[in-house]
Amino acid sequence: METIFHEQQEGSLCAQHCLNALLQAQYFSPVDLADLAKQLDESEREQMAIAGEQSEEYKKFLKEPSSNLDDSGFFSIQVIDRALSVWGLGLILYNSPNPVAIAARINPVEEKAYICNFRGHWLTIRKIGHQWFNLNSLLTGPELISNTYLSLFLKQLLEEGYSIFIVGGNLPECEADMLLKIAPVKQQVKPKLINENLSVSSNQPMEEEEDDQQLQKVLAESRHADEHDDQALQKALQLSMEGYAWEPLPGPSVKSSSLGASAAAGSETRQSSSPPPESPDPENVRQKRLAYLSRLESPKTCDKSEQNSLENDTTPSNNQKDISELEESKKKESSKPELTKDEENTSQSVTRQTYRNT
Repeated sequence: METIFHEQQEGSLCAQHCLNALLQAQYFSPVDLADLAKQLDESEREQMAIAGEQSEEYKKFLKEPSSNLDDSGFFSIQVIDRALSVWGLGLILYNSPNPVAIAARINPVEEKAYICNFRGHWLTIRKIGHQWFNLNSLLTGPELISNTYLSLFLKQLLEEGYSIFIVGGNLPECEADMLLKIAPVKQQVKPKLINENLSVSSNQPMEEEEDDQQLQKVLAESRHADEHDDQALQKALQLSMEGYAWEPLPGPSVKSSSLGASAAAGSETRQSSSPPPESPDPENVRQKRLAYLSRLESPKTCDKSEQNSLENDTTPSNNQKDISELEESKKKESSKPELTKDEENTSQSVTRQTYRNT
């Protein structure tokens, strides 16, 4: 690819780039093409003067600007054709009924080169060696075109509004043509448009700045999230410590309270289930008293077990008092002299009567 001559666009000098790419060398400059344009303007003026320099057509022609060049560097098809005629080359319209054009439309690979124009822009498509290349000056480099794709590419240009011209004649020999006949090239990456590269290069700092701003924003959000998490963690730890220091654990307290409640309930149940103490039967008490007094007749033979049963009997406090009075009276009687049998019987009857009254 390095041996292929290719000029990138400068201003509006696409006609110059087109011709030099076709000839594969820098044969023409803007000055050379401007001279050719002036020659064409003079030739046209002479043709108009034939009708008379005083004619209105001639005066109007002189007032009009040149149609072969302008201040931007544009050159007309007539200038390009005049430049090619210096090398013995000519241009044939691709869509014309010319037999060469008809043959080219049938098999475009058989031709040597094409020149295309669209809205004042000129570009060259040329065969170098046995391969075809798009030498558009708006590209960053030559673009390889396969033989199969050439006809489709030309049809695409026609559909887009391009005017296509077939270059007739023998092109001058060039180094690239000889080298590529020996060693054809392979293109891995297609060249890009110059404007695309410029837009990419101009937008790259802005994109980098936007990426930096986005990165800073993400970092700031991350730091804010970390601080929020730290605050939440500190708050949770503080609440946990406060609960451990001042609040009783829920498990034991609930258990103890439940145990206390169950114990109280059990106590109430036992109290409610146990029968209330029965009041002593007066007749039963009287019978026991009589039995006791009868045993007093022989104090030495008093049954100890009956005394214990009498003492263990559940009676009111008044009965206990009566028992103590009987014991005292027993002691007094034992200290008295022995009575006769009649006196003893009289005494017992008096005592029984006293207890009955009580």
